[in-house]
Amino acid sequence: MLLELAQWLSEDYRAFSVFSYITLRAVLASATALLIGLMAGPWVIRKLTALKIGQAVRAYGPETHLIKSGTPTMGGALILIAVGISTLLWADWSNRFVWVVLLVTFGFGWVGWSDDYRKVVRRDPEGMPAREKFFWQTLIGLVASVYLAFAISAPDAAGTWSLLIDWISGGFGYHLPQRADLIVPFFKSVSYPLGVIGFIGLTWAVIVGSSNAVNLTDGLDGLAIMPTVLVGTALGVFAYVVGRVDYSRYLLFPYIPGASELMVICAAIGGAGLAFLWFNAYPAQVFMGDVGALALGGALGTIAVIVRQEIVLFIMGGVFVVETLSVIVQVSWFKYTKKRYGQGRRIFKMAPLHHHFEVSGWKETQVVVRFWIITMMLVLIGLATLKLR
Repeated sequence: MLLELAQWLSEDYRAFSVFSYITLRAVLASATALLIGLMAGPWVIRKLTALKIGQAVRAYGPETHLIKSGTPTMGGALILIAVGISTLLWADWSNRFVWVVLLVTFGFGWVGWSDDYRKVVRRDPEGMPAREKFFWQTLIGLVASVYLAFAISAPDAAGTWSLLIDWISGGFGYHLPQRADLIVPFFKSVSYPLGVIGFIGLTWAVIVGSSNAVNLTDGLDGLAIMPTVLVGTALGVFAYVVGRVDYSRYLLFPYIPGASELMVICAAIGGAGLAFLWFNAYPAQVFMGDVGALALGGALGTIAVIVRQEIVLFIMGGVFVVETLSVIVQVSWFKYTKKRYGQGRRIFKMAPLHHHFEVSGWKETQVVVRFWIITMMLVLIGLATLKLR
């Protein structure tokens, strides 16, 4: 919105042409989201408290979490509002990737809101049934995956729909260009062609997997939001690189026209996330809820696919990955041992992994800060792939 206004004013006042720089708009988007979050946060918390939208603590969680029962939840709506307004103010509305990320983000946010609503209104700690939640995530993820398969291959929005129509009319036979290949980090020219079906499958897995991974990690005050801010900021750097012909060629990355505009969304996520952390830091005044965790995870996954850094996302989001694997391993081992021995056994004292450390004697703040430090190191490793190739 403001970009179009600045471009119109720059015809008479050249000073406004400075707003055409993505880096400046990214800084302004971050500042705007931060300001919105800090200003609206107290009002949102009071409103959630007045509506008695409090967290229902699961019975099988750590006993120390029982005191958190009743803390306002669904605070992730504050993040989505800040990100949405900031992005619409400072991003280029004609950019197809901006709208894809926003639609996935708010689509997953709607799924999370529905889940939180059932937990709060119906007083059901389990919320939306897993199968129903997975259905909607899959639907949104597949629609985005099909579109991105051709959006990344085409130079503009018109070309995207043309390729999609050609793929359908041609009997679903189309070879994606090299920039749609799966890139292996730390190597100059190692990539694997996926094909349309392979690309769609991988993209769906990244988007849905990232969404659920962030959601599983969101179990302690401030635990999920700071890694989200760090990873999102790093993805903004990748977006800027692959969206520029000169930088992408120098650093041996595929050039994705229009991808650099995602730096604005990444910056908005960073600003909104920091604002939310102000209220979510221990002891939390508000919880993110599924409405925020599912949405932010979906956003990170979608951006990583567009900038062709799926494996790097796996590295930088190592905390999310390990948290998810801990749940998968715990549940799988429990079911296997129960079937074989008649009694389920556990590998971890409690899953996800952050609860294991809590039960082992770590204080909540220790777990959170240490996971932050690990994420910082992993993000630095991910950023190192920009040059170490």
